Amino acid sequence: MSVRTEAPSTEGFSVAKAAAHPPVAGDTAPVRVAIVGLGWAGRSIWLPRLNTHPRFTVAAAVDIDPQARAALAMDPAGAAGIRVLDDPSLLRPDEIDLAVVAVPNHLHSRIAGALLAGGVSVFLEKPVCLSSAEAAELAAAEQEGGAVLLAGSAARHRADVRALYDLSAHCGPLRHVSLGWVRARGIPDAGGWFTDARRSGGGALLDLGWHLLDVAAPLLGSAVFEQVVGTVSADFLGDGAHGAAWRTVGRDQLAAGRFGDVEDTARGFLITDSGVSVSLQACWASHEALDSTVIKVEGGAGTAQLTCTFGFSSNRRDGSVLTHVRDGETAEVPVAAEPVGAEYLRQIDELPALLADPGSRGRAVAEALRAVHAIERLYDSARRPPAAPAGAGSGNPR
Repeated sequence: MSVRTEAPSTEGFSVAKAAAHPPVAGDTAPVRVAIVGLGWAGRSIWLPRLNTHPRFTVAAAVDIDPQARAALAMDPAGAAGIRVLDDPSLLRPDEIDLAVVAVPNHLHSRIAGALLAGGVSVFLEKPVCLSSAEAAELAAAEQEGGAVLLAGSAARHRADVRALYDLSAHCGPLRHVSLGWVRARGIPDAGGWFTDARRSGGGALLDLGWHLLDVAAPLLGSAVFEQVVGTVSADFLGDGAHGAAWRTVGRDQLAAGRFGDVEDTARGFLITDSGVSVSLQACWASHEALDSTVIKVEGGAGTAQLTCTFGFSSNRRDGSVLTHVRDGETAEVPVAAEPVGAEYLRQIDELPALLADPGSRGRAVAEALRAVHAIERLYDSARRPPAAPAGAGSGNPR
């Protein structure tokens, strides 16, 4: 939810159970949605898009922070007809078809799990969970309440990413995937919860890396990572000039010397059980001039590469470039232009059908488990002390 000095307690959190009435296939009635968390994502991404979408009715907005609730109440266009609540436990499945949960990372699985167990279906922003244990808890809650968990995967819904998927099908058997999202300046909320490991669960790897692994998932299918190695660094975290221009909360804390304790850069290399290799680079900040995202798919019969900029940064590349390389020849593949953030509206378009599909239950947790397990192993590798050089003595240095 909105940034707080201390993480709010959720002990005793419960949701009143009632008979749920989820949408059914072919149902054209608006989906009654509640937005849980009125921070930047809730107010800037989800509320305006859901408020104007013909398939949804925003019935409630929830935040424990009175300032966040007051800010919404002062926006006549945004708050019109919406119940503003101070506790997610007030949401009932006979009144709400779907809760969009956009709270700080450490509350994702806790709040989503309580809602699911109470019978309220949930659309959960990434990262869906911070650990494999949390993924298991979400699976149990989904089963207990008979509700459906849907997960944020906006990047998959970009037109250029979908074109990349189509092109990759013509590149032969998959050999390697290169995933890179490098911002020039994009550390979010420096000094706020994003850079506090206790509340965020991690830095650029968990934030940007989750998106990258999510984009790679349809390419890799059910492949399992057998080998994982990673490294992290934080060369830009204390530099206010590298903060995200579109997220200004917490910049005053940089001057006070509170820089955070997460990484601003992560790099990894992973190999699947079928021998496909994956390289990953996720950077909140760098020495580059522009923020850019590069996804490269190498196959036995060709290579597809997408160069663009994910997210909402204003310091972005101009448009998207998709190329196909084969036998020394490079061909540019046309990609439809679309406004920044169009992928979020496209994902919203698909939510009613996913909510009504019985096959959706369990799918989001399974995909989240694969992503978070890879991230856990990358962090584990990065924190492991380096091996001693060959032939090094065992005595203590003097």
